[in-house]
Amino acid sequence: MKRKKKEGGGANWMDTYGDLVTLLLCFFVLLYSISTIDQAKWIQIVKSFNPDAKEVSQIAQNPDIDANDEVPGGVDTDQVDMDEFDELYESLKKAVEEAGLDGEVELFKGDGYTFITFRDNVFFDGDSSIIKEGGETILAQFSSIIAGVSDSVKEIQVLGHTTQADPNAPNEPTGDRVLSAERAARVAAYIQQRINVAPANISAIGYGQHRPIAPFDTEENRAKNRRVELLITKSDSVEQSLEQYYEEMGRQ
Repeated sequence: MKRKKKEGGGANWMDTYGDLVTLLLCFFVLLYSISTIDQAKWIQIVKSFNPDAKEVSQIAQNPDIDANDEVPGGVDTDQVDMDEFDELYESLKKAVEEAGLDGEVELFKGDGYTFITFRDNVFFDGDSSIIKEGGETILAQFSSIIAGVSDSVKEIQVLGHTTQADPNAPNEPTGDRVLSAERAARVAAYIQQRINVAPANISAIGYGQHRPIAPFDTEENRAKNRRVELLITKSDSVEQSLEQYYEEMGRQ
C-alpha cells in the first residue's frame, strides 16, 4: 500500500517573504518622513548628548544641493539659510550702527532667539520710569523692525534691571523692585501697541538689582547693571531659562 504524500507547508516561505517586504517598506517610509529635520531642534538634541561641546557641527545637510543651486519650489539656498527671524538680527544690527548706539545697545544672536540689551540711559533718566523722547524714537524704530517679522516671533520678554546704589548695602526692596518692574512694563506696553504679536506673548519682568552682570564696586560697573533687556524667541525654538541664555552670551 502506497503512502500518501503530505500536503501543505510549501507556501510558508512566501508568507515570511511578504512580511519582510512589508516591514522594509514601512521602514523606508519612516526614513522618508523624518528626512526633513528642524535645525534648531536637531541642535538641541545634539547638545543633549554633548553637553560640553562649544560648537555643534553635526547638522543634517543635503549633499546634493550646491550652495549656488536653487532648491525645489524656487527658493534659493540663501533664503533657506537666512529665514525671516534670522534677518531680524541683521536689521537690528544695522539700525544700531546707523544710530551710533554701539556703546548703548548690545545685540546677541543665539539659536532661535535674539537678545537685546539697552543701557538704562537709552530710555530713562535717573530713578525715572518714564521713557524719554529720544528713547521712544529708538524703541519705535526697533518695534517697526520686530513688527516686520512678527509671524515668526514666539514670545517677547522685557526684563528690567537696576543696580545696587551703595556697594556696601542692598537697595530698599520695594523701590528697587517697583522701579525695574515699571520700566519693563512701559517698554512692553510701548512694543505691544506697535507690533502684531499676541499680548499674552509679551511679558514684562522686574528683577531689581538681583541679576547683575557686573560687580557693584565701581560706578562704571554699576552702570552696566542698569539696563532693559529684550529676549525675542523664534516660533519653533526650544525654551531655556534666563541663566542658560546668559551662559551662552558669556555673562555667567
